[in-house]
Amino acid sequence: MLHATIESHKQKWLESPACTASDLLAHIRKTGKLRDTQIEAIETYLFLKIVGNNQALWQLFAQGFFNARPDLDKLNINHHAREYLRAHPSAFALFDFVRKKNGMPALVPALESRILDAPEQIDYQGIIQSIFYGVNYADYLMSLPMGAGKTWLMAAFMYLDLYFATKEPENKAFAHNFLVLAPSGLKSSIIPSLKTIQNFDPAWILPEPDASDLRNQLKFEVLDESKSAKKSNQTRNPNAQKISQCLPNPFARVFVVNAEKVILNTVDFETQAQLETEDTAQRKTGNDLRELIGQIPNLSILIDEVHHAATDDIKLRQAVNYWSSTGNITTVLGFSGTPYLAKAEEIMVKTGDMQFAFKFREITSTVYYYPLVTAIATFLKTPKVKIAQNLSRLEIIRQGVQDFQQQYGGHVYGNGCIAKQAIYCSDIATLEEQVYPFLTTTLGIPDTEILKFHGGNAQYSCPAQNEVEFRTLDLPSSTRRFILLVQVGKEGWDCPSLTSVILSQKGDSPKNMVLQTACRCLRQVDKGANSIKPETALIWLNQDNADTLNAQLRQEQNSSIEAINNITRGSDAVMIQRLSRVDVLQLPPVDFFQMKIAYEALQEDADARTGEKLQRLAQDVKSQSAAYYQAALVRTGELTRMQDATLQTQGHSGFDVASFSAWLRLISKESFELISRADLDAHRAALQSLFDCITSPNSKPTGRVFNNQYEQDLIRSRIRLAFSVTRQLHTRVDTVPQSAQLLLAEKLGNVPDSDSLYPPAEAWQTIATLDSQTTATPPSHSPIALPADAELQAAWQKACDDMPEALRAFTPSFEAFKRKHEAEVSDGLPVQHRMSSFHYLPYNFGGSGASNFEMRTLQMLFKLPTFQNLELEIYYNGERGLSEFVIQCYKQTKAQGDKAYWKNIGKYTTDFLVVQRETKTKRSQTQKLKKVLLLETKGKAWANDEDFKDKKRFVETEFLRLNAQNFGFPQFEFLYLQDDATEVQRISAIERKLQAFFAN
Repeated sequence: MLHATIESHKQKWLESPACTASDLLAHIRKTGKLRDTQIEAIETYLFLKIVGNNQALWQLFAQGFFNARPDLDKLNINHHAREYLRAHPSAFALFDFVRKKNGMPALVPALESRILDAPEQIDYQGIIQSIFYGVNYADYLMSLPMGAGKTWLMAAFMYLDLYFATKEPENKAFAHNFLVLAPSGLKSSIIPSLKTIQNFDPAWILPEPDASDLRNQLKFEVLDESKSAKKSNQTRNPNAQKISQCLPNPFARVFVVNAEKVILNTVDFETQAQLETEDTAQRKTGNDLRELIGQIPNLSILIDEVHHAATDDIKLRQAVNYWSSTGNITTVLGFSGTPYLAKAEEIMVKTGDMQFAFKFREITSTVYYYPLVTAIATFLKTPKVKIAQNLSRLEIIRQGVQDFQQQYGGHVYGNGCIAKQAIYCSDIATLEEQVYPFLTTTLGIPDTEILKFHGGNAQYSCPAQNEVEFRTLDLPSSTRRFILLVQVGKEGWDCPSLTSVILSQKGDSPKNMVLQTACRCLRQVDKGANSIKPETALIWLNQDNADTLNAQLRQEQNSSIEAINNITRGSDAVMIQRLSRVDVLQLPPVDFFQMKIAYEALQEDADARTGEKLQRLAQDVKSQSAAYYQAALVRTGELTRMQDATLQTQGHSGFDVASFSAWLRLISKESFELISRADLDAHRAALQSLFDCITSPNSKPTGRVFNNQYEQDLIRSRIRLAFSVTRQLHTRVDTVPQSAQLLLAEKLGNVPDSDSLYPPAEAWQTIATLDSQTTATPPSHSPIALPADAELQAAWQKACDDMPEALRAFTPSFEAFKRKHEAEVSDGLPVQHRMSSFHYLPYNFGGSGASNFEMRTLQMLFKLPTFQNLELEIYYNGERGLSEFVIQCYKQTKAQGDKAYWKNIGKYTTDFLVVQRETKTKRSQTQKLKKVLLLETKGKAWANDEDFKDKKRFVETEFLRLNAQNFGFPQFEFLYLQDDATEVQRISAIERKLQAFFAN
């Protein structure tokens, strides 16, 4: 929220003569030991410490520290409000924060109006404090991705504070001591990595002899003793003893502690109010550890993986607030790979007689942010991602292991460590009973190359030696190549030689941590090696984990796999801030009718007709119907180039031994014995035929194995249903009116700059400028127009006449001259048609999966005379999640010869909407759209996708019929364009459709 503004102010400070840290920063860059992102974070830290005087963010905000200072005289506000805002920085800061600007809607429209109507009645300080969580101390979040060096950055901040503290001992802005808090439940993975702070060399950031002097003074205390119960006294609490022994005036002490075990469990927050009324002696007796931490002078608190504090946020915040009340807290620093929350946080504030709600997905205390996409483009390993569809757990593991062995089997990094692969399992039983035996017995991997690490349970234990080996995997002495893990190694695991990760099934990683888990193998091993030969990694995912990864990239990184695909090694990920133009265009919502289906099941026939059903099932299974058979597909490609992935299909996979008798027993058992063995034997021939189809011979002549490409569970279910009575599914069709906004402006995030953005930067910036200068509603089309053929003919003829005789033979034809001219003016098309398109800027065509077909289609429509003459408008609707106009689709199908019913087949989002307004001369968001053409553009490769074909059929038939029936005329029409058609064919199809639909 503030990090972009802070970056702008920081850069001005760095370039000014007033920058007192310039020599120190020059030394840091000269040593070359830190990455650019670490140095940038240090610059931000020093800027807030020195220029911001280490104040709380709300205080800086209220003082106008972050104000951009636009000219108040140019704002369309009343005189009283203007003068009040000019005289009160906090009022102007809040108003500028919530107001409508840059084409985006107001953050809190009611608060904006209240400030303008009665500015003196607002509690500005109270509202601003609430936005920043109500804390009165410096609380800053540094967001860097995994592998960027957060732990060393912590060490750098410690040494910088100590360096300035030795120069200015009385300056409260700089800490003398430090408390490092690991989040609840992550001690086993994070606290060991935090101990690497001890290996940081302060000479990388500080001049000598200061660096050596401070390193000799720094002392670590890891508070990991088990006796830290509530109300424990000093004699029974060894952690408290460690603190007590260094009081009253420690210097350069670092206390590393697990928040849940040592802090949160020692604070009785239920009696907090009572404790505040107790005298000092009672509080010391009641909770010695809490009291002792509060006595550590000039203490800076560093919280690693701070986004995990959400579950204990209230307790953690109360603990820090209590220590802050002692006056000893200098700064609270949070570190996280993402500044975004999984769910938007709502902050309610009340001022006077009104209450307002703020909603933030970004953690408001974020002062520095370095995206994952930028890290992949610069220093992290470049991953190759393989997504397996319709493969079992063990088959994915088999292919993933073999792929790893082929690519990295003999790979040794420059530090002497061998490449390693982590295989995550959902539970201990799966690891011990399925995955481990499969690796050793089936794949023949020596036990000496496998390490199992988990917490153990009543049935399976994990030797203590395994944890020691897990902690030392990144040493040249380790011979383990395959690491089998359960609920560990997801965050904080610092093992750069980890080269590959396998997540074969849903649940192998907690859903909210798939991104962190999949990226464990991206850490850089040899710094600087990427400039010569980029390091690579291998990630195997099943489809469920791949979908989750993509969703988390969007939520936590404001990015996507498609965005990452546009980043190449060594490039800078320039982020483009997009803006809404809905208000400028006065674009009304789209009114339409949606089909809604209600389902009912009724028993129809008491006769099971088992023989007929088994016969039909056998026919479907043997024909490899998509309902029962899925050919496995493996997509292989780089994470940054997944659009170029290669595809490979498989027809058989599986290792489970198959027995016909055991198979029949399983069917009977799964029916709860309602289907007896005698019932099955009565149809033995049909069942034997099915069994032979869904199994395959193995290496032994008399043996068979199940083919997992067949839906084994589904086929057994259909067999059981064949013995049951027939029930017919009835559906009830309802019609639901809807009104859809074509842009959800709050979801219009930043995107990386790429060739898939349209219009080009210069054009959309020109449009934005023209929008800001427009005081009245402009005409639907700019007066700029393409010259007619006659004008071009005259210009061409004049050029020929002025040309020397000797060169006339080389003069291009008029058609060539015309094509060149059209190419020259094509860059002006977006500006020319700014009032007939671009409800947000810029459009991102890269997220739709096509190349530049959508972009070329849009440009082609702009040039059509029919489009201009009918005063039509066209809006891109294909970027998922930005539009409410989504059609719920159904397919009419039959259940084994019974009456047809409607089946939900998912949602359809058309690429473009070509619209015509009821009133052409006057625009208003309250007016209706008269007609809407749904324009779909598809690449040839996607044209035969069965899901798309079913949805297209529904839209072309039922959706159009339903809306025409309810509106009383055909308000909607549909047009499908495919990229393998010629340009003439596409232009002709569009022209005919525009004339037929809109002109009549």
